[in-house]
Amino acid sequence: MQLYTDAATEPASEHSAAGILLIDNGHQQQLKQPLPPSDNHTAEFLAAIAGFKVLLEQYGSKQTVFFYTDSKIVAESISKGYSKSFNVELQILLQLQDQCQVVITQWLPESQNHGAHQLAQQGLHLAD
Repeated sequence: MQLYTDAATEPASEHSAAGILLIDNGHQQQLKQPLPPSDNHTAEFLAAIAGFKVLLEQYGSKQTVFFYTDSKIVAESISKGYSKSFNVELQILLQLQDQCQVVITQWLPESQNHGAHQLAQQGLHLAD
């Protein structure tokens, strides 16, 4: 199971949306959803949380998940198990990940997270 997430935020209004791309045995599920108003870093955590919630609801626990994010702060916080500024969001995310059998988190450049990025942008424009 592969999970790609991204967030898009309009800085002036702090409108935010998540893009979630799930790939299971070659089958893609593309989702976009609004997020609470927030700055971009918080929105990246909220997008990851939303992605894991969808994954767990639809596929159940005991999944091996390859999780991809273009947010360095999300990837580094997961790796360290600590975040000074986003600890509440990180703890929620880690609790969701703990329900999976194995989670392998990998940061990738935005150019390689195009699917989730496009979904987040579309979600942001739906909120306008």
